[in-house]
Amino acid sequence: MGKINYEIEIEIYKGEGCDHHRVGETFRYPDDIGKLCPWLLDSINSMIRVLQFGGTLPWKYKETEYEKMIDTDGITTEFIRCPDPTDAGVVAKITRRKLIALKDVGWS
Repeated sequence: MGKINYEIEIEIYKGEGCDHHRVGETFRYPDDIGKLCPWLLDSINSMIRVLQFGGTLPWKYKETEYEKMIDTDGITTEFIRCPDPTDAGVVAKITRRKLIALKDVGWS
């Protein structure tokens, strides 16, 4: 069985009071980890590990602004709140996209 490859993107989804991040910023994981606030990075690290290895968490937050997508054949999302104790309220949206292996499209 071949290795499944994923692309992980982190988007600052919510939070106006943060001095470090702005809503709409996006980061590629692991390329941009040095650009993330250490508190935010620490809070998303274990979720990224789950996503990197094809896992998902069962809660879906149905009918909320954080309702997530779970698609084992394509895109999966998770939402994580930064533990900053101020009123910053930063929420990151983590998106996992499955990369298509060359062998899957008939290339070797």
